[in-house]
Parts: sequence; structure tokens; C-alpha cells
Amino acid sequence: MAVHGTVAAGFEGVREEFAAFLAGEEHAPGAQLVVQRGGERVVDLWSDGVTGASLLGVFSSTKGAAYLVTALLVQDGVLDLDRTVASYWPDFAAEGKGGITLRELLAHRAGVIGLDDGFTPDEMYDDRAIAARLAGQRPFWQPGRFFGYHGLVIGALVGEVVFRATGRTLQEWFEERVRAPYDLDLWLGLPESEEPRFLTTLPMLPTPEQQAELEAAAHSPYSLGGIAFNEHAAGNGELYAFPNSRTARASGQASAGGIGSARGLAGMYAAAAFGLDGDGPLLKPDTAAEFARIHSEGKDLVSDQPQAFGLGFQTYGTHFRSIGAGTFGHSGAAGSLALADPRQGYAYAYTRRRFAFPGGAAPENERLLWSVVRALA
Repeated sequence: MAVHGTVAAGFEGVREEFAAFLAGEEHAPGAQLVVQRGGERVVDLWSDGVTGASLLGVFSSTKGAAYLVTALLVQDGVLDLDRTVASYWPDFAAEGKGGITLRELLAHRAGVIGLDDGFTPDEMYDDRAIAARLAGQRPFWQPGRFFGYHGLVIGALVGEVVFRATGRTLQEWFEERVRAPYDLDLWLGLPESEEPRFLTTLPMLPTPEQQAELEAAAHSPYSLGGIAFNEHAAGNGELYAFPNSRTARASGQASAGGIGSARGLAGMYAAAAFGLDGDGPLLKPDTAAEFARIHSEGKDLVSDQPQAFGLGFQTYGTHFRSIGAGTFGHSGAAGSLALADPRQGYAYAYTRRRFAFPGGAAPENERLLWSVVRALA
């Protein structure tokens, strides 16, 4: 499979690592890889099956955009991390949720991972509808005591706080403060004019051994993991197909509905941490450090796996040995990973068109990240 695109001098090893992965990939994933050193794009690669300008569903990598908007509003003094969610959104106080702070919500400690009876497909596309139904839901654990990934609803919950505090949606803030100023290929609500660049997400094609592993790890649709991913709801579709709906792409659901490219994701994190186009960084160092600081670490009640979260952002230093402390970012179900590593001075984004096994940040990210760190050194 061919590798296309460019790398700056000194980053040839990144291209070689990308090519080595693709050579062993039986089913063409259609992958994009972009690295920004500070504000400079030093790696811009893609494989057959996509182009550098192709737009893909980035699933939970969308959450990075939601958390960046939240961080900016905290930095501006509009939001206070230690105020209760109910002080902005009174209905949220129902069923014992009145004491949950915005900080606890962002750290996945609220316990409001889904609904007892699940969401309809139409509700899953609409953050305000998700939030309205979750306001009356009882938590699935004692808030603040444990943590678990609020995979399909965290963007709606945080977005409702943003809306109640400002009168504007999180998606509107992202467009005004982040996407439009830097002309980023990353949308929370894809315009009709950009539709020709969108490529449908392709399902995972596991080997027989991988399929057996997936079946062995399966959980009940009524488990915490099943409820968090709406698997118990009538009409719930396959996760891979979520961005393939025009309704989902147009709504820009802030947990998993973003549409973009590796260029867009890397540009967003570069703008946040280092600055782009001659502008300074969007986040002050203290703000970036606070949102990257680990707030929840250990066994995640939803995924039943070790996880570490800052304020919304995943803190990958505990999972990828190549990454520096204070790194903040987010992965997506199809295999994408996007982050900023302030200490080592780069932003990284990787996307895939075909779902990777076993889901979440694709395994090849480990080798690709190491190649980036070696090039920087």
C-alpha cells in the first residue's frame, strides 16, 4: 500500500514507520498521520483509500474539541470548575445530583453515563435532547467516589452547562473560537458544502482469533458498559455507522459526532498548546496544565480497564511510554488519536477510515508516536 504526502527533514523515520505499518495491513484502513512541531506541520501523510483532505468520522476524538471550548470558558472566568453543575442547570439536581461539580463531571465521576431505558436513535444525534433526558436520571454510582467513561453523553452534559452559562451552544463556541479562526478541517456540525469530502466509516474486519477475543470480552447490554454505549436501547445501531448518517454529521454531537481530518485534529491541538498562524496558544500554560492534570486514575467502571482522565481529556502518559507528562488529548473508536505534548513540543493526530481492532486508539499509534519522539530528539 502506497504512502503519500510529505515530511520535513529529520522526520523521514516517521514516514518509514507509517509505511512499515501499512505494509502489514491486510485490509486497507485509509489512514492519515499529521504532526505539528509547535505551529509548523512537519508530517503530513496518508495512505491509499483516503487523501490528506478527506474528512472522516473521528468518534470520541470529538471530545477534545468540547473540552477545549470548556477550558477556554474556564480561562475566561465564565465557568468555574468547582461550582455545581446544578448552579448553572437547576434541573440537573434531580435524583441526588445537586452536589456534583463541573470538575467532577469533566473527570467522568458523575455516574450519569446513560438512561435506564436508553436513548432513541434520533435523541443520540441531539445533545440538547440527551441533556434533557439525563437531567432526571439517577446516577449509576455514588457521584465523586468512582469514575467511568461517559462515552456517548459527556459532550451533551458539558455542553448543557455551556449553554446555560452563556446562552450559546458548545458547537457555536467551537466554530467561533477555534475552527473558523484557523480554518481547521474539524467540524461539530458538517456543512452541506463539505459533504463531498466525507468518506464513510468502514466496519472492523477481525481475524478469527480477534473475533474470538471480542466475543470473550463481550458484556451484557444491561451492564454499565452496555448502558453507557446505549446497547440496551431498541433500535441502537452499530457504533461504526454513527457518522455515516447525514443527520449525525450535521448535528455535530459533541461526544462522538465530529467530522474531520488528521490535519484538523493536529491543528486544533497545536493552536491550543503552541499557537498557529502567528497567534499565541489558545490555552495559557496554567489552564493547559490544570486540564491535563490527572483527576481520575485506576479501573474505569464502564470499560473495566485501567484509565486516566484529566478534566475531560485523556492523559496518555500512563498508557503510552513515549508521551511526556502533561500531555492531553483524546482517542476515537475507529482508531484515531489526537493530542498535544507540551513538554516535547508537538501535536499529533492519526485517523483511520476502517475500525481498528480492538477499538479505541489503534495499536499502531505506539510505534508511530515513538518515531515522532525519536525524530524530535
